[in-house]
Amino acid sequence: MIYRHFNAPSRAFSQFSHELIRHPRLSSDAVRLLTWQLSLPRGARESLSRTAERARIGACAFGRAKRQLKEEGFVHERRVQVAGGLRVTQQLVSSTPLTTDQAVKLLARGPVVSSQVAPSPRKPAAGEPTPPSTDGHPEKDRVEDTSNLPLEAAEAPEVGEVADAVGESPRLEEARALIGALPLLSATLRSIPPGMRDELARLAARWLDTGHSSTDVHEHILRGLPGSTTPVHRPGGLVRYLLRDVPPRSLPPHPAPSSGNRLSPRLEGARECAGDHTQPMLFRPLGGETHCAECALTSHG
Repeated sequence: MIYRHFNAPSRAFSQFSHELIRHPRLSSDAVRLLTWQLSLPRGARESLSRTAERARIGACAFGRAKRQLKEEGFVHERRVQVAGGLRVTQQLVSSTPLTTDQAVKLLARGPVVSSQVAPSPRKPAAGEPTPPSTDGHPEKDRVEDTSNLPLEAAEAPEVGEVADAVGESPRLEEARALIGALPLLSATLRSIPPGMRDELARLAARWLDTGHSSTDVHEHILRGLPGSTTPVHRPGGLVRYLLRDVPPRSLPPHPAPSSGNRLSPRLEGARECAGDHTQPMLFRPLGGETHCAECALTSHG
């Protein structure tokens, strides 16, 4: 038997609905992140990542919690350009689920505040400037274990940082359509979380910017999928891994099959649907069909 004792606070409290606290699809970290944000004073500009840090929510748990909140409509994000050509991320946290259109209207009402601040004037160092040492190789070869990462690995930015540094790709909309068509290519790709589509679109845009076509990207992803007997528990992570490295356009992403067919042996017998699709649609005809099952149903309906 359980007993409950509750004293209503007289100050420093927030009101939350029971539906929010007992939400069946939000983890405890997601509920804690959301209620913490909603309890902040009006006008506070604390980011979700800072809230997670204060609430002692780890990086992986924070990623899952944020993805759940975005999928349920409690959190919305958008990238906007501010003075000086900088691009900042606006985050909207709501106590009730909002659609994308509702979130855009609310974000448009508020001022765009950049977290970038002007650098303070530098104080000159005492003494004369000293040039860097150019003595060549060290006195002895390093043979002991070291925890220092190689320079290229230590300075390599994350995928999101790369996108922020170079700005938005002019072919980002085409890349979004490319990613949106992935569920049509394979049943394995139908469970990609919606919250990952923007990240995958930025990765695909890098392929398009270097001269690859949408067909090149689709075929590269299809070649990287495991066989039908191997389950894929994280299809979004698999696509992210496959798109992370962009091969030069002058070299094919993979050697062409000796038969001259540009598709892999696993896709032999597949053909492109003649119907109206945003991106090329591959299907395996049973006879001499020229349209996929979806187009055939649409035309007969």
